[in-house]
Amino acid sequence: MNRIAGVLRRTFGIAREHIGTDHLGNKYYFIPEQKTWTGRLVRAKRMVEAANPTQYEYIEGSIPMEWDAWIRGRRKEPPSIEELLKNESYREKIKLKAKELEENDLALQIREYEEGLVATPAKTVAKGHAAATSFGKQDISEDPTSTANTFQPGSWMPTSKK
Repeated sequence: MNRIAGVLRRTFGIAREHIGTDHLGNKYYFIPEQKTWTGRLVRAKRMVEAANPTQYEYIEGSIPMEWDAWIRGRRKEPPSIEELLKNESYREKIKLKAKELEENDLALQIREYEEGLVATPAKTVAKGHAAATSFGKQDISEDPTSTANTFQPGSWMPTSKK
């Protein structure tokens, strides 16, 4: 179907101009404003032909931010290779700094726990999942229980723990 549409587009005058390709293999096109053979006016469009065209395999980051901004019209000129490389190295530096900062924060937190400057987080007492019917219930006790009908004051004494 795409081949037929492409042949019809080329045959009847709707031409697209290849603007660039990113490092992921996505191809970017510009369709200038033009009239079709029927006289209909087609406004200018920007489009991407994905390297992986199936929708269910799309993942976040399949289109670089710079190209996404060009596609959506937030920038007039398409990104240059130098700009893409510069921004990619900047993003990698930021990731390394964030990882280093997280490790330093974790080390500081451990040191504060050891020195007693900060209380350690409380441990969860309740067992199981909150959606379970027995969430937070204590285990069955071995101590005898009584009902209101048979209870006699002073008849039950707690068991001694040895």
